[in-house]
Amino acid sequence: MTVLYVDADACPVKDETIRVGERHKVRIVFVSNSWMRLPEGELIERVVVPEGPDEADNWIADHSGPGDVVITADVPLAARCVKTGAQVLSPNGKPFREDAIGMRLAMRDLNTHLREIGEIREGGPSFTKQDRSRFLNQLETVMRAAKRQTGA
Repeated sequence: MTVLYVDADACPVKDETIRVGERHKVRIVFVSNSWMRLPEGELIERVVVPEGPDEADNWIADHSGPGDVVITADVPLAARCVKTGAQVLSPNGKPFREDAIGMRLAMRDLNTHLREIGEIREGGPSFTKQDRSRFLNQLETVMRAAKRQTGA
């Protein structure tokens, strides 16, 4: 059965994820380093992991697999989940795919290096209404594909 995992600490699309997850009647697991306020629901689950680097990422990567959907902006986590067979989507609606994950990791590393040496200062583009709309459309598509993969 498909499970929808959310790397929740900085996720800007929690409400949209809940809406789509509930419509598809799948378990929605929000993983974070601290307790957060979320709507109550029989499909909504909170997992609070210990403080520490990559604890939430490790939990999600260890639990997700084929037929599951992972929402994250974290490129290394996305790469790990893609390898396990999960469908992975960023909060701006851009999917992480096996054929492109290497390039995304390389770009992330390059941008990190450029920020460290002071060549670039901004973090990246701000989150827009178009990003939110793209996310909703793409999540619907990804959920249908994941459910087909599990035979649901």
